[in-house]
Amino acid sequence: MSPFIAGALILALAGCSSPPLAGPERDKTYAITVLHTNDHHGRFWKNRDGEYGMAARKTVVDAIRAEVALAGGHSLLLDGGDVNTGVPESDLQDAVPDFKGMNLLGYDAMAVGNHEFDKSPAVLAMQRQLARFPLLSANIYRQGERLFDGYKIFSLGGVRIAVMGLTTEDTQRLGNPENMQGLEFRSPILEAKKLVPELRDKADVVIAATHMGHYADGQHGNQAPGDVEMARAVPGIDLVVGGHTQNPACMRAENVLDTAYVPAGPCQPDRQNGAWIVQAHEWGKYVGRADFQYRNGEFKLVKYGLIPINLKMPDAAGNITVASSTYAAPITENAEMLALLMPYQDFGLQKLQVEVGRSDAKFEGDRFVVRKQPTNLGLLIGLAMIDKTRADFAVVNAGGIRDSLPAGVITYKDVLKVQPFGNTLVTLDLTGREVLDFLQVATRLGSGSGGFPHLAGVELITASGTILQARIRGEFVDPTKTYQMVINNFMAVGGDGYPKMAVHPSFVNTGFVDADVLRAYIAARSPLRVADFSPKLHLDAAPIQ
Repeated sequence: MSPFIAGALILALAGCSSPPLAGPERDKTYAITVLHTNDHHGRFWKNRDGEYGMAARKTVVDAIRAEVALAGGHSLLLDGGDVNTGVPESDLQDAVPDFKGMNLLGYDAMAVGNHEFDKSPAVLAMQRQLARFPLLSANIYRQGERLFDGYKIFSLGGVRIAVMGLTTEDTQRLGNPENMQGLEFRSPILEAKKLVPELRDKADVVIAATHMGHYADGQHGNQAPGDVEMARAVPGIDLVVGGHTQNPACMRAENVLDTAYVPAGPCQPDRQNGAWIVQAHEWGKYVGRADFQYRNGEFKLVKYGLIPINLKMPDAAGNITVASSTYAAPITENAEMLALLMPYQDFGLQKLQVEVGRSDAKFEGDRFVVRKQPTNLGLLIGLAMIDKTRADFAVVNAGGIRDSLPAGVITYKDVLKVQPFGNTLVTLDLTGREVLDFLQVATRLGSGSGGFPHLAGVELITASGTILQARIRGEFVDPTKTYQMVINNFMAVGGDGYPKMAVHPSFVNTGFVDADVLRAYIAARSPLRVADFSPKLHLDAAPIQ
């Protein structure tokens, strides 16, 4: 029996099988608080700066639940998907600590994200059995039947709340086809149009837990339609708890995203066709809190905010130090959660000592070298990024290369010392003209800076510091053709002086962590001959004067 079918049999369609529930009383006001997170991506443990982590998250969630209950209200905890793929300690253990942590946190439901398909069907089936809450997606089918529960109905003091799950159509394009054989990702908008009228007959409030992305004013570019487009197309949704684009869905004005949102600041959620749309950035950096009142059929938002989980203020240079202050009052980590997760963290750290591969000489990553000239390590990283994403070319910022790879045995820890930030790979589909413009900015960032570019897959033809032309795959760049570039997410938001590409319509955050990509590339080609990665031998790695 297929692992997908086995998993589906284990989890019955809870929403469809639930008996009718009693409704709310007339002229009674109900207080309902919806808590939410999304795009966890393996961050069960705090980072090296003491930010986020599930132990501090539990402290916050427990406190809010107690506060709401004391006031006679009710709460619901939802997630917008993508539990998988992020940091090695989680990836090495198939996100078992993450799902166990979510159980202890008491999640009520989560949307299925595209990264839930990064592992094999057997791993996904294991995760579904492990979770004590439903994984919801109404638009993923196998052999004409939904693979997951489409929805679940909760009764909060008598108010019937239907939570419907939806997953981006882009999943098949972004993920590993081998893990999705036989699956059909139908239009979430069309599926919602069919399902919402049914849910309005069964429930008083309809919430969509989605992994589709929040695109301001519905400008989704080359990506599949997201939450805004769905809310506009499907009447009858009260709240959308989203994920996928990994940004705070805080609005500066109608249909204008607040791209300069500061942690602990006010956040005005998006509002489309009567539906509130929320998203809590990523990695458990925030817990979103939406306080509603329900009375006689009206679901009214009273207050909304994003609670930062020990996020720290950078200094004037953008660095976080031991002395850095948190944006809000420091949050103590929950002891029970720490006791649960500590063995998994320790096990993961032990695994970091494992041998990844070998090389016959050193790969140069000294900061005083990589910030001034192309190196074999810069080329190695770029080629690994191309290999993983199948992009046409890569640009690597020198500031993202923090150490050298040693001659001889290379451990996972060595790889993480080179790329310690947990940056993810970002792809962009650019016209030839956009490619040349981007590369022109990159080459002007200057020797000695973190922005110094290391290139793979592209050959530059320059004169007096100006790019005259470039070749990709041996052919001159055609201004009218489209090429795919891969960079990291730090560069995409303007880090190290690069153009801000996160707002480009074709922007895709793949979720692939740079260090994991490099590790896999080394392992597949070990032992490495450093001479094979000389920029002088790869003309596409260095400018031609």
